[in-house]
Amino acid sequence: MSEPFIVPVVYQGTEHEFKARFERWAYTHRIAVLIGETTFIFEPDEEGGYRAMNDAGQSAGATNVNVDLLRAVAEKLAKLSS
Repeated sequence: MSEPFIVPVVYQGTEHEFKARFERWAYTHRIAVLIGETTFIFEPDEEGGYRAMNDAGQSAGATNVNVDLLRAVAEKLAKLSS
């Protein structure tokens, strides 16, 4: 199991730091990122980027997270993995 790490993201001119953890998942991986009170799962997509999903049990808190913020986190993760 990997150690947790911090993902720094600049969003709307402000730098944010989100706790994350790397998870092996079958033949690939995913990265769990805590944004506010909700954990989002970022999985690699076919184009070399990441797509965000959240746990169905946490969907109420996920509505407060801006899609552009999720996109910024996904872009940062893609840069870190290249």
